[in-house]
Amino acid sequence: MTAFKGPAVLASPIAEEVREGLNAHPKRLPPKLFYDAEGSRLFEQITETPEYYPTRTERGILEQYAPAIVAEAGANLTLVEMGAGSASKTRVLITALLRRQLGLAFYPVDVSSSALREAVSSLNGDFRGLHVSPIVADYSRHIPQLQALPGRKLVLFIGSTIGNFEPEEARDFLKRLRRSLAPGDALLLGFDMRKDPATLHAAYNDRQGVTARFNKNLLARINRELGGQFDLSSFDHLAFWNDKKSRIEMHLKSAVDQTVWIQDLEHFFYFSSGECLHTENSYKFSAATIASLLRRTGLRLEKTWTDPKDWFSVVLARV
Repeated sequence: MTAFKGPAVLASPIAEEVREGLNAHPKRLPPKLFYDAEGSRLFEQITETPEYYPTRTERGILEQYAPAIVAEAGANLTLVEMGAGSASKTRVLITALLRRQLGLAFYPVDVSSSALREAVSSLNGDFRGLHVSPIVADYSRHIPQLQALPGRKLVLFIGSTIGNFEPEEARDFLKRLRRSLAPGDALLLGFDMRKDPATLHAAYNDRQGVTARFNKNLLARINRELGGQFDLSSFDHLAFWNDKKSRIEMHLKSAVDQTVWIQDLEHFFYFSSGECLHTENSYKFSAATIASLLRRTGLRLEKTWTDPKDWFSVVLARV
């Protein structure tokens, strides 16, 4: 009897994006692939390094202005967070909201189920009147119909995650998010601002090498989930400031000529010495570029809060 082999079944949800990205010219992978359980753990470590200012700066803004932020957003709110991760900064806003209303429904949305489990376990029991309903979703591709959720919404998209999108992608994402909401709903966005290149460079090249391990974990994830044979030691972490495009670029640079087999894709991928695999952009903003982005997506800018150095901005926009 002759057995005919059908098309390979790609069990991992990352398979097609890895195939597409490694066949692209130049090679690239979307930053959402960073966030498996190990990647989420490493990112939490990055936020605690001395050089990585965005998380603690944004948290400082939220801690100082949370009462004003939730008052501006409105009364009797339902809280939604896109890309919630572990929701550590969100606790500040939850505290402020529960001081204004008797109960709070919170819907954290994230591509990483492990991060959501951590968020739920850390929040449950800490807040009386809080009900957490996690949603595992790739919000960069599909935004749940948030209009179906009860009450007026306050949607969080903090952490300057908007900076990981290409400008056109950021506009498309915010347009889709606006269409999923109802008039009167509010959106709270975090924007990392332009600043001196030395500060930016240090933030993505920490002395402990945590960001390098985070970047290389993307290859380790392909090894784990797709049967890849990447030798992590043959790739170097590369992050630099691109002033013309107002962004930090993050790459994995091949140290040698090499061919990498990925079992589940049944394919060899060739890397020449010095060739870069583009893994992330982190765009930095100005007040003018923030205003332009919101205007072009049909959102109304209502209020901006910032830190004393103007390193980071938290912006409330209205549908």
